[in-house]
Amino acid sequence: MELRIALCQCDIAWEQPARNLARLEPMVAAAEADVVLLPELFATGFTLDPAGVAEGAGGAVVTALRRWTARYGKAVAGSVAVAENGRFYNRMYFVKPSGEFIGYDKRHLFAPGGEARQYTPGDSRAVVEYGGVRFLLLVCYDLRFPVWSRCRGDYDAILCCASWPAPRREVWRTLLRARAIENQCYAAGANRVGDDPAARYAGDSALVDFKGRTMAEAGGGERILTGVFDTEALAAFREKFPAWRDADEFVLK
Repeated sequence: MELRIALCQCDIAWEQPARNLARLEPMVAAAEADVVLLPELFATGFTLDPAGVAEGAGGAVVTALRRWTARYGKAVAGSVAVAENGRFYNRMYFVKPSGEFIGYDKRHLFAPGGEARQYTPGDSRAVVEYGGVRFLLLVCYDLRFPVWSRCRGDYDAILCCASWPAPRREVWRTLLRARAIENQCYAAGANRVGDDPAARYAGDSALVDFKGRTMAEAGGGERILTGVFDTEALAAFREKFPAWRDADEFVLK
């Protein structure tokens, strides 16, 4: 099974959801792919004041994603600031053309930047199957935590949306490849470019294969990056080099 993946590397207008959605829809429409991955908090930027922009689980941003997936016949994923039961979540959605959507609340909140003071962490992983490929959903800082990301035979590829600052760009590039190598999986990381009040973003969105090889990398600037994930090639490699069989047992608490 082959599935085409597109990463939309873009700038984000600060706390302007309508403007960002208007700019992103043409990119999603133009992406020649089955799955399109957007950056973290693509509708608002990495805001630490979610009260002003967060929406309910069925708000305008998710409604737009559902409209796009139905109109263009492709799945779309990315994270959104969500308000629910008096709390705020950095929630990654994976929306299918059928209108079905799955949410994953970012587990590891970036405490050094103040995210943990404003948002509530998630407590469960999310694996989504689409087009014969099983995707683990991760948001930005989650990428630093290999235990949370560990493949237990339950996924084929990682989708990671990010707002990863430029000063740590080499860490981003290294961790994408590390997670792919240690889990014998594909990895797709969509990062933003541009600036916000707190940081500058270099992009470096990338598609990485199960051997840690770069399939495609965006560098800087706005662009759409595409590649193909091949589950038959992945299965053959896992069978030929079954490092997964020697993985250590563990329990998350």
